[in-house]
Amino acid sequence: MKPAPFAIPSDIFDRDQFAQSLKAGKGLPTLFKQQIARTTEFFHEQFKQGTNIRELIWGRAAFIDQLLGCAWELYDWGDDASLSAVGGYGRGELHPHSDIDILILLRDLGDNAEDTVKPYQERISSFVTLLWDMKLDIGHSVRTIKECFNEAEKDITVTTCLMESRTLEGSDELLAQATQLCDSDTWPSRDFFRAKWDEQIKRHSKHGHSEYNLEPNVKNSPGGLRDIQMIGWIAKRHFNIKTMSTLVEKGFLLERELTALNDGMDYLWRVRYALHMISKRAEDRLLFDHQRTLATMFGFEDDDARLAVERFMQQYYRWAIALGELNDVLMQHFDETILRACDAETILDINTRFRVRNGHIEVTNDKVFERNPSALLEVFLLTAQAPNIDGMRASTIRLIREYRHLIDDDFRSDPKNARYFMDLLRCKQKVALQLRRMLRFGILGVYLPEFKAITGQMQHDLFHIYSVDAHTMEVVKNLRRFHYPKFQKKFPVATRIVRRMENVELLYIAGLYHDIGKGRGGDHSELGVEDVVNFGHRHGIDKRGINLTAWLVRNHLLMSSVAQRKDITNPDVICDFAQVVCTQERLDYLYALTVADINATNPTLWNSWRASLLRQLYTETKRALRRGPEIPVDKQDWIDETQENAIEKLEDRGFTEQEIRQLWGSTNDDYFLREKTKNIVWHTESIAQHHNLSIPLILTKESDSVDNEGATQILVHTQDRPSLFALIASALEQLDLNIVDARIYNVGNKQALETFYVLDTNNNALGEDPERIERIKKLITEQLQSEDDYFDIISRRTPRQMRLFSTPTSTQLTQDEHLGCSVLEVMTPDRPGLLAKIGKIFLDYNVLIQNAKLTTLGERVEDVFFITDANHKPITDPALADNIQKTICKELDEQASA
Repeated sequence: MKPAPFAIPSDIFDRDQFAQSLKAGKGLPTLFKQQIARTTEFFHEQFKQGTNIRELIWGRAAFIDQLLGCAWELYDWGDDASLSAVGGYGRGELHPHSDIDILILLRDLGDNAEDTVKPYQERISSFVTLLWDMKLDIGHSVRTIKECFNEAEKDITVTTCLMESRTLEGSDELLAQATQLCDSDTWPSRDFFRAKWDEQIKRHSKHGHSEYNLEPNVKNSPGGLRDIQMIGWIAKRHFNIKTMSTLVEKGFLLERELTALNDGMDYLWRVRYALHMISKRAEDRLLFDHQRTLATMFGFEDDDARLAVERFMQQYYRWAIALGELNDVLMQHFDETILRACDAETILDINTRFRVRNGHIEVTNDKVFERNPSALLEVFLLTAQAPNIDGMRASTIRLIREYRHLIDDDFRSDPKNARYFMDLLRCKQKVALQLRRMLRFGILGVYLPEFKAITGQMQHDLFHIYSVDAHTMEVVKNLRRFHYPKFQKKFPVATRIVRRMENVELLYIAGLYHDIGKGRGGDHSELGVEDVVNFGHRHGIDKRGINLTAWLVRNHLLMSSVAQRKDITNPDVICDFAQVVCTQERLDYLYALTVADINATNPTLWNSWRASLLRQLYTETKRALRRGPEIPVDKQDWIDETQENAIEKLEDRGFTEQEIRQLWGSTNDDYFLREKTKNIVWHTESIAQHHNLSIPLILTKESDSVDNEGATQILVHTQDRPSLFALIASALEQLDLNIVDARIYNVGNKQALETFYVLDTNNNALGEDPERIERIKKLITEQLQSEDDYFDIISRRTPRQMRLFSTPTSTQLTQDEHLGCSVLEVMTPDRPGLLAKIGKIFLDYNVLIQNAKLTTLGERVEDVFFITDANHKPITDPALADNIQKTICKELDEQASA
């Protein structure tokens, strides 16, 4: 039973008094709007004071009932017309800015519907215009009883609306006839179910079939209000009932499931009401704009471990997960036990506890889990081991949910259960699928309590698009993909590595625990080490395996950090990394985990450029390990070998060694350490053919299939000047090109050679596009010729989402003894013109850029600049170093807030 709607005090709204004030007939829309505003403000105040949300939602519907009644009474309708509420309003539910769906229903007075409607046309038009003038969000339809049947027969949405309709004004008889006609002749239960399920699948697909959208839709996303309504629609259609509570009596719902649905709906209603209230419109998306406001409104506060908004969103996701799971179970239950009850069945026994019915595993009796709690893990193991098992019966899932509380400390310490879990990880198929099911059904979080803490936990940024638990499942899924031939082309190195691993389950364990420490404060990698070591001891893993998984968890960010933030063309960087890794086994496991982790963090992060960086780091480290990680590379030998290989290839093209060395002139050694032979040959040959040094040489080159660098290289050879990097960066940013690497060389004769590796907005190389290449050359040339106004040209607007993440800029300046330069790291929100701004600051302080590693992670960038002073020396003056960093922070933050 519904509680009575919230009683509106008579001084806020009294229908009789309001109707009396309408009799004058002047300024009707204004009177209505004033009343709506006054009552809405009253309800908002009640919401802020914590009034039961159901009372408010039903109370607003009751208020609108009265308001529409007053408007309806202004016209003479007679006995053959009625006003009905349909859809959500028909259920008696109304949020502040929800659509108010109404049906003007007319008795059929002949065979022609137009003849029936025509006498009412003027009244209907005037009535609807009045509602629009009130600024109500009205959705209206005008139908005869026969039209209701015809429309419902064609459109399941009409049938659904009529199922939840009620008469507001006029005779109840008209609506009763319409609903009775539709109930008896349209959309039988089986057809209705199939159509609504297809409708839900299509709706979920628009939201990625995930509850974990960064900006979820409270109404339509998986686990949202629409999923609760789906359960009611299906069951009400089949059982011909009006309230959800009756479903318990019918055996379709369990009492605890009804409680969960009601509690979940209350929570989502509160969130939706708050969204409508603060946005002042029908806003059902939890946009970043509103998440922080709602976090405060719902009583969350920041602490040392997590932001208030992260806590609020974790609460939301946990409700969405619970409701999404319940929707899955009940929809499957309805399909199995009601719609397919008479279908032929094939039953195969597995053991005394489980059997397979039509491809789905089920318990042999309802007491299996109660008598043998270990079966709570066994069922997932059996499902993974048997290729003929497609899933679980809804009745078994319900029992898993009912008895999962039996997983306690005694259960977790039982060697039998540990064996079940380890055997699952060692299965040849369906490992990731079963782990996701264990998470979905609440088993993983109770078997591994440390995992429960990260369930639904989000990080408030655009980089991590999944919650920690969902990201972890994606990591394991990616690790499993490395076994399958269809992923070999995308992940060639990882697939070869994983296939030869003897103990691949250790890789999955590292994947499960690599982020387990997030949200507790402190270094999540170190916190994860303690957890994975405890896991290893509890599951009988030997010392070597425990040490490997602990090392992987502690260092799971190392390889991506080195690849993206260090100059991996430098032999010293490779040597240092190899000394941390120490063994080929660690390198293999770390590479596979890193690739899986990056791909599971955000699909846009993985591109051919990042793939090439990791592959290059893996390959060079593998060579270093073979040589001995403690044995450094002789740089001069490296330089000599590179030059000899380049000279050999250039001589094949008609150059003499004397010509080549003259062209190289005073090019410093870094060039031959960092550039590959094929690039040196291309650079040298191109410069030799360019005779007019007053005109910049600008060339582009695509990656070749052998090297697969994954980015387009732009070569600029021109007169050297301090502003060169800033000018070129400005031009490339205006062209919507993402600079991922930049290398700056002084090649003598007051000439500079700069190479930029760029991707387009989709993180792809540019490809062969002559018109685009010509635009690049033209704009760079123009920038080099119009130095004074280059910075004012940037005009792109910062996207809405990025403007919301105004994290202050932070910098760090260190010295690199190997490179003989300073290393400046800049962490700041992304925005148009960023590199041009930083380049201008370097110019003001006479700072020279030798190299740049540029990384965009969601809404923020983590750029690393290898810099020197004007004399090509590291920046060791503390005052100068401090001033450079303060200026960067000040100007970038001012730009972000402008």
